Amino acid sequence: MAERIAVIGCGQFGTVLACHAARAGHAVVLWGRTAEEVDPLVSDRASPRIAGLSLPDSLEVTRDARAAMDRADLVLTAIPAQYARAVWKVLVADCPSAAVVVSVAKGFEMGSMMRPSEVLRDVGVQGECVALSGPTIATEVARGLPTALIAAGSEGASQRVQCALTNDAWRIYCSTDQAGVEAAGAIKNVIALAAGMIDGMELGMNAKATLLARGLAEISRLGIAMGGRRDTFFGIAGMGDLATTCFSADGRNRTLGEKIGRGENCEAALRAMDSVVEGVDTCKVVAQLALRYGVDMPIAQAVHSVLFDRIAPRVALQVLMRRSTLEERI
Repeated sequence: MAERIAVIGCGQFGTVLACHAARAGHAVVLWGRTAEEVDPLVSDRASPRIAGLSLPDSLEVTRDARAAMDRADLVLTAIPAQYARAVWKVLVADCPSAAVVVSVAKGFEMGSMMRPSEVLRDVGVQGECVALSGPTIATEVARGLPTALIAAGSEGASQRVQCALTNDAWRIYCSTDQAGVEAAGAIKNVIALAAGMIDGMELGMNAKATLLARGLAEISRLGIAMGGRRDTFFGIAGMGDLATTCFSADGRNRTLGEKIGRGENCEAALRAMDSVVEGVDTCKVVAQLALRYGVDMPIAQAVHSVLFDRIAPRVALQVLMRRSTLEERI
C-alpha cells in the first residue's frame, strides 16, 4: 500500500532515503532547512553530495515543513543527533500525531546522553517512534546495491516501516530492542574512528580484525548496560553495521580516523569533511556513559585520548597493546 512519506533532512542519507521511498511508489516530500541545501536539489534534480544520484520526478523537495508533513503517514528523520532537538522543537507542531516517526540518526545527544528516539519523545513527538539502522553507506544505497536493516520499535509500527520500505534492494527485519539498535548504531562510530586510524598508520588487516572483535565486545557491553539485548549486537544493527563502517572507503568516521592516523590534526581534518562526522561527539558521550554504567571500554578511551587529549595514535596503540592479558571475554 502506498504511503504519504515526509523525509526530514536533505543531507546525504536523507536524500538517498527519499529517493528510495519514492522509487518504492510512495508519495514522498523531502524537507531541507536552508536554500543552500534545497535549491540545487530543486533546480538540478540531482544531489551535489552524491555523484550520479538523480531525484525521481515524483519526489517533491521543499523548505516548507508544514507542507512536507501534511497528512504524512510516515515521517523519516535524517537529522544528525546533535541537531535533532533544535530542529524538532520547531517542527514538532507540524508533525501529524498519527504518523510513525522513523529516526535514522546514529549518535547520542551531547549533555542529555539521550538516544535519538528519546530526544524525539522529549520534544513532544506524539506518534510512535521507530529506529531504522543497519549497514547503509549512502553511496551504495544510492546505486541500488542490496543491504539489510533493522526497524526497531513496537511490533505494529516496525512492521509498517518494514512493509513500506522493503524492496529488492532493502531487506528489513523487525525488532523490539530499540535501545540496543540505537546504542549499536551510535557506539560503532567510535570504533570506526579507530579503524580509520589503523588504516592511516598502515597497521594491516590483522590489527583491523582484532579491532572489530574487541570493539564489538565493548559495544555490546555498554549497549547491554543501557538496556539492549545481547543478540542485537551480533546481528545486522551491530556486527553488520560495524563491519561496513570500518571497511568502507566512503565511511565518514573511518575516513576521519584515517586522516588522523596519517598525522593530520583532528580539527583541521573535520573542517575539510563535507558532512557531519557523528563519531567525534559520540565519543565524548560514550566516555561519559561508560563511567555512568561502570563499563570497561579501553578502545573507546584510546580514541577519546587521541581526539581530545592530543595523544598520538601510535602512543594510544602502545597503551592498548601493553594492557594486562586476560582470558578473552565478550
